[in-house]
Amino acid sequence: MVKVPAIKNIKTVLSKREQKNIAVFVDGPNLLRKEFGFDLGKLRQEISEMGKISIAKVFLNQFAPEKLIEAVSAVGMESVVTPVDCDVALATEMMKAVYNPSIDVICVVTRDGDFQPPIMEAKKHGKETIAFGVRKNLSESLINSVDKFVEINI
Repeated sequence: MVKVPAIKNIKTVLSKREQKNIAVFVDGPNLLRKEFGFDLGKLRQEISEMGKISIAKVFLNQFAPEKLIEAVSAVGMESVVTPVDCDVALATEMMKAVYNPSIDVICVVTRDGDFQPPIMEAKKHGKETIAFGVRKNLSESLINSVDKFVEINI
């Protein structure tokens, strides 16, 4: 006879196995602006409802205030501070995730169409692609490239 707790444990193991692993990349200079009032905590919560966040990186330039770096850490994301344009570092990390067999979903948070090439490469490798962004100055190529676009309301 099987005990009820064992059944619950099996269901937990099975649901974890079916859960998608997500890599999240946030274009900080593009979205973390006072004019948008962007909330990283809400973003993380919304993405975590889609699956397990395995990689969560926020790309910032060398001018990022210390309080912003602390806020990124407080929501459980990694700050990547670059001395030059963040786009190259973000695209490089996206490509690492594309070739990571444990990642199922590539999620980019931006308004920028510059990430279309890594998005297309992710799709070629069977990864699901999602973009989060605000409508203000949003790239149509970004929207048209991903499997799913989620508008961030400001």
